[in-house]
Amino acid sequence: MSHRARILVVAATARELATSAQWRTLLCGVGPVEAAATTAAELARERPSLILHVGIAGARRHRLLAPATLVIGSESQYCDLGVPAKWAPATVAIAHDLVAAAHRALPLAVVLPIGTSAHVGGTSGCDVEAMEGFGVLRAAQHAGIPAIEVRAISNDIEEADRARWHFAAAFAAITEATPLLVAELLRTI
Repeated sequence: MSHRARILVVAATARELATSAQWRTLLCGVGPVEAAATTAAELARERPSLILHVGIAGARRHRLLAPATLVIGSESQYCDLGVPAKWAPATVAIAHDLVAAAHRALPLAVVLPIGTSAHVGGTSGCDVEAMEGFGVLRAAQHAGIPAIEVRAISNDIEEADRARWHFAAAFAAITEATPLLVAELLRTI
């Protein structure tokens, strides 16, 4: 397996996805279902050693996370499901060695659970919210591939006016962080 094929960097949109000859990339689409299906199809086609899922996210206002703050997911929570865990899991834990590696690469990043919901403001019980993480990480879990999610904050979840969201700063933060993350994560595999 080539060095490039060892890590797959997954993002929902092209603006979140840094490209390099050092890693493969996948645009998984927006939302948990599209992310899970697209990631699972890619994993069936070519199996990486590790998945790094990146993107932007919202944070609860009380957390006081400034735009472009980087968040390393300690776990992914699926907040739309609402059924007992015996029927379907709603949490994917992230391996401690991956969280530690990501934190070495990004020492100023915050480590928190990241919630996944198909709609803005749909998470409960977690302070960081995105739309694809659980889908990507669950597909990886099913395939037996280690995976981690890292996000850059673009907005307060409670802010309905998207004109007040900081997309450019968040996109820049996550694409600048990706090479640092890949370099450190490659040391774990």
